[in-house]
Formats: sequence, structure tokens, C-alpha cells
Amino acid sequence: MSDARTQGVTALETMFAAAKAEGRSAFLPYFPIGYPNYEESLAVIEALAKTGVDGFEIGIPFSDPLADGTVIQAATQKALENGTTLRACLAAVRELRVRGVEQPMMLMGYMNPFMRYGLERFTRDAKAAGADGLIIPDLPPEEGAVFAELCRKEGLALAFFLAPTSSSERIALVAQQASGFIYVVALTGVTGARTELPADLTNFIQRVRQQSGDVPLVLGFGISQPEHVQAVQKLVDGYIVGSALVRAGEHGAEATRALAERLMPRGAL
Repeated sequence: MSDARTQGVTALETMFAAAKAEGRSAFLPYFPIGYPNYEESLAVIEALAKTGVDGFEIGIPFSDPLADGTVIQAATQKALENGTTLRACLAAVRELRVRGVEQPMMLMGYMNPFMRYGLERFTRDAKAAGADGLIIPDLPPEEGAVFAELCRKEGLALAFFLAPTSSSERIALVAQQASGFIYVVALTGVTGARTELPADLTNFIQRVRQQSGDVPLVLGFGISQPEHVQAVQKLVDGYIVGSALVRAGEHGAEATRALAERLMPRGAL
């Protein structure tokens, strides 16, 4: 990892500022470690980095991924069958830094493996490996204070989720707790490519903006086509594509890179 690379919340702030200066949203592709195998997953992420994506959501396989749709569930199950562990995921981040991947990396995983590893130890080791923050779908903000404090201690970001069903009280709480960005879920349900984004998405984003202040908003769930990317440029600070890229990943790094090229931001905000 380069000594000059900023890390954690600072790295994300730099990423969002650079994208904003170019009049676009930041593109953070999701890809799980260990799928279709360990080495190929690193090759995919390395290839995506070379396309010029802004950051990454790095998937940590888990046996009960409650927020994920069928494509990502199948991929992470395959990764588990390949023997991918939390330690292997930390090693992957460290190796990707050695290979020259400089973009911010958010580790996405579920609480059970982190708790078994030890929360304080995990945040310390995640930072040492070169990670910049965490995305934890099953950590509600009402129960996230201890983990949020550990992340603050290490300078790591901790993103919390908001959905179209979130109340004003929940929006205010997430805006207070989140660091780095707020993960805005485009629709109710699980992850997965959709043909269309919800018609009321703009109203939802505006409702969040009224209470989130300067905290960046990153949109995920359902984004899979260039038209979706163009639409969200006007709404949010960043966007995540997962299932579509994971499906492409079955065919190797080149197929994933080619799809990512199509999903790069084109228009101005």
C-alpha cells in the first residue's frame, strides 16, 4: 500500500470531492472475495480498478446474507465452499494494496463473523490491511454505537442503511451515526438487477437530503444498466452496482471490466 494514500473517512471524502468536481457521482462496484475463486476475485477487482472506478464495496461471504438477492447469495455460497474466510478477505485487501489498487475499499459483511473475530481486533486489522470502512446490513443504527466508536477510533467509515420505508426519526438517527456516507437503498427487498428504478426514487432522496446535511448519499440495490447510471447522476453522490457485475464475474475479469466500462458515469450532475 502506498504511503501517500489517504485512508478511511478521509479517503472517502477525497473520492467524493473528486467526483463532484467532475460533475458526476462516484462509482463503487461490489464484488465478493472468493468468487468464482480467490485469485480470480482479486483479478476482477484489480481489473475494475484499472477502468478508473472510484471505490469498491468488497464482499465478505456469509452463510445467511439477508440483504442479498439470488445472484450474490449464490456467489458468496460458492466463495464459502471455496474456503473463503474473514481472514482471507483481510488478506485480499492487503494483497490488492500491494498490487497497486489505490481506490477506497469498503468491506461489506454481516455482524456474526465480525463478533466471532472480535470487534476491536477486527477494526484494527481491517485498517492495517488497508480497508477504509465497513458496510454492515444487519447492524441497525440503534445498536451501532459501540461499533461506530471503534471505527471512529481507527478513522474508518461506517455506513448505515436507509430504505424508502425509513421514518423521519430513522433518517435523523442514521444521519447522526453514519460516517463516510449513507447507503440509500433504492427499493424495498433484496439486492438484484432490475429493469427499472422506482418511480418515487427522487422523492425519497429529497426526503433524506432534508435531514442528512452534508453526509454523502450512495445509492444501491437494482442499478444494472447505463440508463440507471445516467438517472442517478442527478440524485446522489455515489452508486453501487453489485448483482450485474457478479453475474458477469462468472465469465472472468475481462467480462466484468467490460460491463463496468458501460456503467461508468457519463453525464454531469
